[in-house]
Amino acid sequence: MKAWRHFKTITYHKYLVMKGCFAVGLYRQGILHDMSKYSPTEFMVGARFYQGDRSPNNAERELYGYSKAWLHHKGRNRHHYEYWIDYSSRGSHTGLLPAPMPVRYVVEMFMDRIAASKVYNKKSYSDSDSLFYYKNGVESIPNLIHEETKQLLEELLNLLAEKGEQFTFDYIRTVVLKKRKLEEKLADSEKLSVIEEIDSDEDDERKKNPLQDNLHECEDFENHPQITDVREVITYEKGKTG
Repeated sequence: MKAWRHFKTITYHKYLVMKGCFAVGLYRQGILHDMSKYSPTEFMVGARFYQGDRSPNNAERELYGYSKAWLHHKGRNRHHYEYWIDYSSRGSHTGLLPAPMPVRYVVEMFMDRIAASKVYNKKSYSDSDSLFYYKNGVESIPNLIHEETKQLLEELLNLLAEKGEQFTFDYIRTVVLKKRKLEEKLADSEKLSVIEEIDSDEDDERKKNPLQDNLHECEDFENHPQITDVREVITYEKGKTG
């Protein structure tokens, strides 16, 4: 019975996240969200510790001091900020530093928090619940969530609490994700400019020494990497025919 109730809970949660992701255009993430929860490592723990009003991972953690299911889950799902924590030899007294999350995963994390609040609070859910849970937990994660990620997540949570779901989803679709796409296009454009500049420099170098291209046509050239001058090529060719 617990296994069936757990299955219904995680599937309803997945449906809510998918619905939110679809609303802002993140179709692939909506479909693939939390698929690891159906794996034996996570599902068996969820079924055993199922309670219905909170994550079963918390119950496992209380019993063993850690949650094996959570360790498995966070290492496979990029919408959790814990996925983006890395080791560092500088800038942190703990030796751990967070990397900035790509915007699309911050948005998925936001949808994940809304869905969890709806699942556990049921009919008493309000748009301020996700912000409430975040504020209660944020003190336990100092320096483990990147500042850029933190700012965007808090912006969306506050907007949800103040303006509601529809307004916030519209803002994500038309401003947040659109800005991300423009930034990616700009980055690609800058990379292209650098490549074109390198190609231009190489063309200029060939014009200065057109005979240099003959090096690449020399027979067995790859077997003689020491050849770097046109005169050496000529000497080498004479030696072969002599």
